[in-house]
This record gives sequence, structure tokens and C-alpha cells, in this order.
Amino acid sequence: MVRFLIRRIILGVLVMIMVTMLVFGIFFVGDNAETVAYRLAGKNAQLKTVNLIIKRLHLHDPIYVQYWDFLKRLVWHHDLGYSYYGNEPVSTILKQTVPVTLSLAIGAAIIWLVIGVLSGVLSAVRRGSILDRVITTLALFFYSMPTFVLGLMLLFLVSYQLQVRGIRIFPGQGYVGLTQSPLGWLESLTLPWLTLALVSAATYSRLTRGSLLEVLGEDYIRTARAKGLRERRVIFRHGLRSALTPVASQFGIDVGVLVGGAIVTETVFGLPGLGLTAVRAISNGDLPVIIGIVIVASAAVVVANIVMDMVYAFLDPRVRLH
Repeated sequence: MVRFLIRRIILGVLVMIMVTMLVFGIFFVGDNAETVAYRLAGKNAQLKTVNLIIKRLHLHDPIYVQYWDFLKRLVWHHDLGYSYYGNEPVSTILKQTVPVTLSLAIGAAIIWLVIGVLSGVLSAVRRGSILDRVITTLALFFYSMPTFVLGLMLLFLVSYQLQVRGIRIFPGQGYVGLTQSPLGWLESLTLPWLTLALVSAATYSRLTRGSLLEVLGEDYIRTARAKGLRERRVIFRHGLRSALTPVASQFGIDVGVLVGGAIVTETVFGLPGLGLTAVRAISNGDLPVIIGIVIVASAAVVVANIVMDMVYAFLDPRVRLH
């Protein structure tokens, strides 16, 4: 298990190095130093700022020197750059936005995993029943529902309608920090959580159902039943563990991408997370912030997949041999 984990971490480090090379190549290579500096300075850049960027980033040096300096600042000093549009370090901006996106991603992931897996198990156990058809219909309905449409529907049907009646439980937009008010934090994230969870749970419901039906047809499941084990033990102890391997793989991808920025949901609900920050940075031409978000989002995907590889190896020990 330790060797398996070490291999995955080394692979993750190599992926991040490739990401930094790609980002550096896209944003820093191919143009002269002045052009690159003007892009980094953003809109309404002044000559003094441009000269400062050229000097600070060594843009007149060879490309390999620039990349090494870029990598060194990133790894040793955790320096993601400086936003000349906002006049503050990119790391400062991300420290304010990452907790919002993490709160959104983790809460939504827990909800959609519980709803998706449980509904998938019920659908597989009651295959062909009315319950199975209802779950399948709801899964297809929410799967085909665009995230922004569902978010706007919840805003109108829940937040707006309750506020009209004098019940101010769920705010329409905005975010309250957990340390500021735990109850306010919960209220501000409930509708965004449901928006993401209901759409994503549909995928996990169908995935769990199909995988569990396949596993329940295996010989070892029939042997367990022949030994007289209770059906609940057969399903949850023997069948579900094997059926969750594809779910774990999908979960790692989804959570990693979501941590990288749930752009639509954050925009609809006015959550100042990575997604909304990315939209604003693109609108303002704030290139250093965009670069920082790309690197952080890539790291989130890599870390999430390493964690899910560990879970996958626990669910299926054969994975450790590869």
C-alpha cells in the first residue's frame, strides 16, 4: 500500500510539473518581454508597472531561466504572482476565495454521494419495481437539468417565495463565513449545495445501480447467499464494496474539478469563490489571477485523484499491484 501511494504521489508531482510547463508556455513564451509584461499588468497598464514586471520576473533572461525562477517562486515561496489590477498578491486573493469553494464542494459532494449511492442501491435491489422506475425517472430528470436552471428555480421557489411570506431562512445570494456565523454559513450554502448535489446525484445513482446489478450476478454473491447470509449483509458487506470502485473513480474527478471552481453555481448564488473570481479576472484581464487559479485547480484535481486512488485500492486490493 505504501509503495502504491508513493508511485501515485510521484505521478502527481510529474503531472503538476507538466501543468506548470504548459501554463508557462502559454502565458510567457512566444512574445517579447514588453508584450508579456503588458499582458500581466492588465488593463490601463502604465510603463512604470511594465518595467517593474520585466525586472521582477526576469523577462529579458533566457526562457529556461524564467521558468526556473517561476517554478522556484511557486514551490519554495508559494508565490502565485501579483495582481496588478487589484494591487495585491494572488495568494491573498485565493486565500479569501478557496474556503468558499471548498465549503461548496465538500458539502455538495457529501450530499450527492449519499443520495446517489443510496438511491442507486434501492434501485438495484428493487429492480423493475415502481420504486426503481421512479428513481430512474428522477435521475434522468435532474441529469438533463442545466445547473443554472435548477439554481434559478430553487432561488425562486424556495428563497424568494419564503421571503415574500416573511420567512428569511435562505438568502438569495451572498456568503457568510463559518467562523462569522455557523448558522448563516449553513443558510447561505444550503441552496447551492442542493443545486450541485441533485444534478450530480443522478449520475451516481445510475452508476451505482448498474455496477451493483453487475456485481450481484457474480459467483461469490451467489455463494454468500447459499451460505444463508442475510440479504442486507450480502448487499452492503459483499456487493456494495465491489460496486463502489467506479463510483470512487468518478467521485475523485468530480470533486477535483468542482474544487477548481464551480463557476455557474457561484455566479448564480453570488458566492465569492474560485469560479466567480475566475470570471471576474477574465473580464478584467487580470492574467496573474487566472494563472494562479489554473495552478490551484490543477493541484486540486491531482490531490483528489490521489486520495481516490487510495480509496480505490482499499475497495479493490488488486489495484495495488498495478
